[in-house]
Amino acid sequence: MTRFDHLFQQGLERLAEQGRLRTPRSLNPVGHGLLQREDGTALVDFSSNDYLGLRQHPRLVQCATEWGRRYGAGSGASRLVTGTNSAVLTLEARLAALKGMEAACILSSGWQANATVVPALARLSAEVTGAPPVVLVDKLIHASLYHGCAAAGVRPVRFRHNDVQHLRALLQKEAATPGLKIVLTESVFSMDGDRADMVALSELCREHDAFLCVDEAHATGILGKNGKGLADGLADLVIGTFSKALGSMGAFVASSSAVCRWLVTSGSGYIYSTAPSPMVLGAVEASLDLLPTADMEEARQRVAFLAERFRQKMHAAGLDTGPSSTQIVPVVLGAEQTALYLSHLIENAGFLAVAIRPPTVPPGACRLRVVMHAQHTVEQVDWLADAVCTAIGQAAQ
Repeated sequence: MTRFDHLFQQGLERLAEQGRLRTPRSLNPVGHGLLQREDGTALVDFSSNDYLGLRQHPRLVQCATEWGRRYGAGSGASRLVTGTNSAVLTLEARLAALKGMEAACILSSGWQANATVVPALARLSAEVTGAPPVVLVDKLIHASLYHGCAAAGVRPVRFRHNDVQHLRALLQKEAATPGLKIVLTESVFSMDGDRADMVALSELCREHDAFLCVDEAHATGILGKNGKGLADGLADLVIGTFSKALGSMGAFVASSSAVCRWLVTSGSGYIYSTAPSPMVLGAVEASLDLLPTADMEEARQRVAFLAERFRQKMHAAGLDTGPSSTQIVPVVLGAEQTALYLSHLIENAGFLAVAIRPPTVPPGACRLRVVMHAQHTVEQVDWLADAVCTAIGQAAQ
C-alpha cells in the first residue's frame, strides 16, 4: 500500500462509472479455438488474432523446442552486444522476401517496432535534411504509432480515415515545408477490419516524394498471395508481426538495406532491448514454412468465407458491421455499458467476443470485435450470429 493509493482508487472508480475499467482474467486454452474460464466453462474464441490457428500447431511447438535446445531459452542481450546467430539472419532474409524487400530487422513486439520506427525516421530527417519530418497519419492508426510520434517529439498531421484525397491536399499544403515527408497507415485496421487503398497511397506518395510506412500486423499471413499481405511492393517500409496470423510473438520491419541499417544503429527499441527468445523465432520459422502451403491457402479462403457469412447475417438483422471487408468484423453498438452487457450475454451463450471501448475506439462507437479463425466451423459462426441477435433482443426488453 502507498500513500497515493486513494488517488489511484478514485481514478479506477471513475473508469468503472464510465464503463472503461479493464481487468485481466484467467482463460486457459483447452483445444483449437477454445478457452476455459476458471469455473470450467469452455468458450469458443472469437476474439484473439490467431487467424490461421497456428499458435497451437504442432509444427510451431516442435520448431520452438528445437531452437530452444540449440540456442537456449533466451537471447541473453541486445543483438548489438552479443551478436546474432546465423539462423536469425536467415530468418530475416526470409521475412524480407515475404514482403518483397531487400532486408528485414526483427524486434520483440509489434508495439515496440512501431514505437521505434517513427523516432528513427525523425532522427534521419533532422540529421540529414536539417529539419524535423512532416508526419501525416491516418487518424485511425494504432496507438503505438502515435506513441512513436510522441517519442519523436513530432505532432502528426492527421488525414481522414482512408481518405486519399484528403491526404493529397495535405501533402500539397506541406510541399514547401522542409524535412522528410512520412505517411503512416495500416493496410488492415484492427478495429474496423477495413483495408487501405495501397495502390492509390503508393502512387500518391511517389508523386509527392513521401516515405510510405505501412503497418501490416493484421494482413501478414492472412491476406495476399501466400500471406504476403497487401503492401507487396507498394510501400517504402512495412511492419509485420508474428503474434497474429503467424501464431507466435514479435515483429519485424522490412525495407531497403539502407533503411534497415539505419534502424539498427538509430532505433532505440533495437539497440536497448534484449533480442527475442530463440524459441519464439523457432516458431516463426515454422509458420513461414507453412504459409505457402495448400493447407494454409485453404485456411485463408475459409476465414474470408466465414467472415462474409457473419457480415451477411448481421446485415440481415439490421446490425452495423462498419466498413469491414476482412477477418475482423465489428458489431457496432454505441455506448460502453451496452457493449459490455451484450458481451456478457454472448459469453453466457458460450462465445468470447469482447467489448471494445474508448480510448481504443471513439466514444459512441463501442462494439463487439468478432474475429474469424480457420478452425471455426460454419455452425459456430451461425450460432454466434444467433447469440448476438438474441442478446440484443434481451437487452432491448
